[in-house]
Amino acid sequence: MRFLYLEEIDSTNKFAKEGINNIPDKTVVYTYKQTAGRGRLQRKWSYAGEDNIYASIVLKPSNQMKEVYSNLTQLLCVVLAEVFEEYGIVPKIKWPNDIRVNGKKISGILAEGVNEGAFLKGIVLGFGVNLNVPQEILDNIDQPATSLNIETGKFIDKDIFLKKVTDKFCLYYNKFIEEGFGLIREDYKKRAEFLNKYVSVKVFDKTYEGKAVDVTENGALKLVDKENKEHILLIGDIL
Repeated sequence: MRFLYLEEIDSTNKFAKEGINNIPDKTVVYTYKQTAGRGRLQRKWSYAGEDNIYASIVLKPSNQMKEVYSNLTQLLCVVLAEVFEEYGIVPKIKWPNDIRVNGKKISGILAEGVNEGAFLKGIVLGFGVNLNVPQEILDNIDQPATSLNIETGKFIDKDIFLKKVTDKFCLYYNKFIEEGFGLIREDYKKRAEFLNKYVSVKVFDKTYEGKAVDVTENGALKLVDKENKEHILLIGDIL
């Protein structure tokens, strides 16, 4: 992995997308001062200080989109969960790619593809991690949130944490591209907080309700509604 540090930027994803022609494959674009970060569904990712992680991994696996690329967020989700576990906490995954601790969000992921006509120029895999956030800032975030320093009672070295994540991601990456989501399926499922629970999932302007019974071989959520009808959801947001 190469590393490209930015002193201050509005969004690492935006910077990476706009400069993707000049950014080599497997480059981590990161900053400790991001002024306009965002998550999935255009949600704002609040800036919580310089002792947290705001980063994007630039990947150029091929010039054609493949199904497995859509699962890269889930790969990063498992990687982040494994790193969190090294700090002695118990992370849980909210499908498809949020990480929570004790029901509170601690990390989010946003993947964006960059295309030129029918050709894929690259994938930008952005992630934010709450490492060292004061409780008063967490209290003002618009959803339940936590931080690794709050959960462990210790200050977290951001550079060490980022290196752990990128090293572990590299260990998985090539094999994951070859084998797909099945490589991490069981690791993903054992950390899933939603399985065997009744959930509501919003997919664009439609909401599905039912029991989350499985995550399929391609990372989709299998839901069974009250009429025993099965739904396979490739995208969506658990409410």
